[in-house]
Amino acid sequence: MNSKHIDGENKGNITLFALSTCGWCKKTRALLENLKVAYNYIYIDLIEGFEREEIISALKKFNPDVSFPTIVINDSEVIVGFEEDKIKSKLR
Repeated sequence: MNSKHIDGENKGNITLFALSTCGWCKKTRALLENLKVAYNYIYIDLIEGFEREEIISALKKFNPDVSFPTIVINDSEVIVGFEEDKIKSKLR
């Protein structure tokens, strides 16, 4: 996948599916960085072709609505939307 990594404390395998133009996605990234956790993020709107289809297919497994932001933690827990309290409780 075409993800970018942000260094920080390892709290598990964290992936943020986001859009580069989404204000809530930017708030979510800022919160993750404020919590100083390591995570990967993917701006789906900046990816094209087969790779984009592949990433959307992967996202649908966790969030069938394909809405943003979507955080996937350890391929099992999912937080959809900017849910500050949920994010903090899972990653503190």
